[in-house]
Amino acid sequence: MSLSKVTFTNSEGQTLSGRLELPADQHPHNFALFAHCFTCNKNLGAVRNISRGLTSQGYGVLRFDFTGLGESDGDFEDTNFSGNVEDLIAASNFLVKHFKAPSLLIGHSLGGAASIFAAKKIDSVKAVATIGAPSNPQHVTHLLKSSLEEIKSNGKATINLSGRDFTIKKQFLDDLETQSLSEVSKNLNKALLVMHSPQDSTVGIKNAEEIYHAAKHPKSFITLDGADHLLMQKKDSLYAGNVIAQWSLRYMDIPEEQRLKSNHHVVASLGNEKGFTTQMKVGNHYMLADEPESVGGFDFGPSPYELVSAGLSACTAMTIKMYVARKDWDLQNVEVHTSYSKSHMVDCENCEDPTAKIDTFKREIKIEGDLDEKQIKRILQIADKCPVHITLHNDTQVITTLL
Repeated sequence: MSLSKVTFTNSEGQTLSGRLELPADQHPHNFALFAHCFTCNKNLGAVRNISRGLTSQGYGVLRFDFTGLGESDGDFEDTNFSGNVEDLIAASNFLVKHFKAPSLLIGHSLGGAASIFAAKKIDSVKAVATIGAPSNPQHVTHLLKSSLEEIKSNGKATINLSGRDFTIKKQFLDDLETQSLSEVSKNLNKALLVMHSPQDSTVGIKNAEEIYHAAKHPKSFITLDGADHLLMQKKDSLYAGNVIAQWSLRYMDIPEEQRLKSNHHVVASLGNEKGFTTQMKVGNHYMLADEPESVGGFDFGPSPYELVSAGLSACTAMTIKMYVARKDWDLQNVEVHTSYSKSHMVDCENCEDPTAKIDTFKREIKIEGDLDEKQIKRILQIADKCPVHITLHNDTQVITTLL
C-alpha cells in the first residue's frame, strides 16, 4: 500500500485535507471516495481498515476530512449536510483532475447518507456502499438531545459528541429537514450495498430497512452482526472493507489483462506505459516484474536480479529437502536467504581495479531440526549441488532470434 497526503479546495475555497491510498502491486483499476461519520475524521481506525481492504483489491481510495474537521480548514459550526455533499463532489473533482474519476462511494453513518446524495451528482459513480447510515439525515438530530431547543431559540448551541465539543447552528437543522433520502435512493440508478449492525444503538437497524426498501435493484444488504456503530473492533472494519471490495467489483469496468502465450517457459511483456512494470508468464503462473522507485520503476514486483536470486533460493531449499527426505533425516524447516551484488573476488590480486568485481550471490541457510554437525555439514555441501547453483557456475549461452 502507498499512502500520501493530498489537499484540495471545496466550493467555498477552503482547503480540505485527505489521504490517498494506492495498491502496493499495481496501478488502481478504479478509485473510491470515503465519507466518514458525523464529527469523525479520515484517521478513524475503521476508515483506515476499510480503505486497506479496498486497496488490496486494486482500488485507489481517497479519504478526507470534511470542512471544519480534522486537518481541513473551516469551522464545523458553519457547515451543514449539503456542505458535506459538496465536499464529496470537490473530492471527486480532485480525482478527475489528478487521477481518475471515482466509480465507488463509501459512506459511514451520516457520511453514508451524504454519499447517496453525492452519487446522484457524480456521473462516474457506479456503486455506493453505506455503513450504519440513517435513512433520513434528520435522524442525527436525536444525538443533539436537550440542545435542540437551545439551537432553535438561540440559533446555535455547544454540544459534546464522543468527548469533543462542537457548535451546531440552526442552519444545520434546517438543512437536514429539507433532505429526503428515500426519494434520492428511489431514483439513484446505481448499485447500492447497505451494511448495518442489528446491535447499532446509535443508528437503529430500522434505518437500513428503510434505505433498502426505498432503493431499486441492483441492491444488497449485509449484516454486521455484533458490531457497534463506529466499528471499533478491528475485525468488523476489516470484514466490511473486504466485503465492499468484492461486492463492488461486479459493477466496475476493469481492464482485462492480456494473457501471455509462449512456447518458452518464461515470457515477459513490457508496453510503452511509464515505468518498467513487466507482465510475465512463468511456467503456468502469471506475475509482475519491476524496478525499484529509485531507478524509475513502481516496485510492483521483484526486479530481474531479485528473480534470479529467488530461483537460487528456491532451488537450494528444494534440493536440500529432496536429499534429506531420501536420508530420512529430521529436517523441520529450511530457509535460504539470498542477495545479489557485484563484489571483489575472494582472492583478488588487484582489488583496486573496478574490473576485479564479479557477480556475487550471497546465500545464507537456516536449518531447523534434530540434526548433528555431520548432517548439517553434508546439507551445506548438497546446497552447492542444486541445479540453479550449478548453472550459475557453468559456462552458459543466450541465443537470441526475432519472433
